[in-house]
Amino acid sequence: MRYLHYLLLLFLVGNANAQSDSTTTLKVGIKHAAPFVKNTSEEPTGESIDLWEIIAEQENLDFTYVTYDETKQLLTAVANGEVDLSINPTTVTTKRMKNLHFSQPYYISETVMVKKKQSVWLAMIDNLFSGEFFVALAVLLSIIMVFGLLTWVFEQGKNDEFRKGIKGLGDGFWWSAVTMTTVGYGDKSPVTLGGRFIAFIWMFSAIVLISSLTAGIASSLTVQSLESRIDDVRDLKRFKVGSLKETGPGDLLKNNGVSFNSFATIEEGLTAVQDEEIDFFIYDKPISAYHLKTGDFTDLVISDKILRTDYFSFIYPKNSLLRNKLDPVIVEVVKSEKWKFSIGM
Repeated sequence: MRYLHYLLLLFLVGNANAQSDSTTTLKVGIKHAAPFVKNTSEEPTGESIDLWEIIAEQENLDFTYVTYDETKQLLTAVANGEVDLSINPTTVTTKRMKNLHFSQPYYISETVMVKKKQSVWLAMIDNLFSGEFFVALAVLLSIIMVFGLLTWVFEQGKNDEFRKGIKGLGDGFWWSAVTMTTVGYGDKSPVTLGGRFIAFIWMFSAIVLISSLTAGIASSLTVQSLESRIDDVRDLKRFKVGSLKETGPGDLLKNNGVSFNSFATIEEGLTAVQDEEIDFFIYDKPISAYHLKTGDFTDLVISDKILRTDYFSFIYPKNSLLRNKLDPVIVEVVKSEKWKFSIGM
């Protein structure tokens, strides 16, 4: 009889533990990251919230949200087991994988550059009157002056069309410029053997120079945006850029040796672009698109240049049993019609 009591007691304890496990309230860490997580101080909404609540309802999970103000705080809380998981859009990185476990990705994002819209005419003027253009112009004028000077040296005193002194230098420069442009006024022409030899060389050289100048001007008049000079992340070293610290895009810049202005919020970074304090704000495309759509940033656009493809996942503490349990459910819900990312791009 005593053994029967022991067995009955073990059954009751085991049953109580099973019921306790099934009714465990999960702590879900969140941080404001619109459009994925919004209104964290009130009733949370957003794309990640919708996804999680579909999963929780389907799996009959009891949970409560725990709100954090900074990304670093949230990641630390998950790593230390203060919360059971976070459903914020967290980019998978090698550094983070050392302390966290990631779920199956539920959204494929991109790291992009937010820039200020540029007027076609202003861009043309900027390109035409760039430093490179003035350097090329200075070199051309110097060459014209050299050939004009050489011709004047041979012609002065022997040709009345090339006067002596400063005025004669002006005559040489005028003749050299007219010859280069093939205008051919005929008001000045060399008569000495040396002068004609210089003129002969200059005529053929000028054909090459004027062709190069024409091509250079045509290239300058072709509007090229800033990002056309960017092939990969390291090229951003030549520009003033900004991002948020302790984020995937910020780590991307840091790991590639790109110094950047660190902002506390996305709004601050976008305002810096708008005020031309920086050239680009580097961040995730869907989150940047949401702030451009809902904020007062009508003169900002997202560049077509993609710096990196990112994968957003839920995160768990190391060795969490939730990952194996929820991964198939995440894949199922994301593939179904139950959850659709709805922000307009």
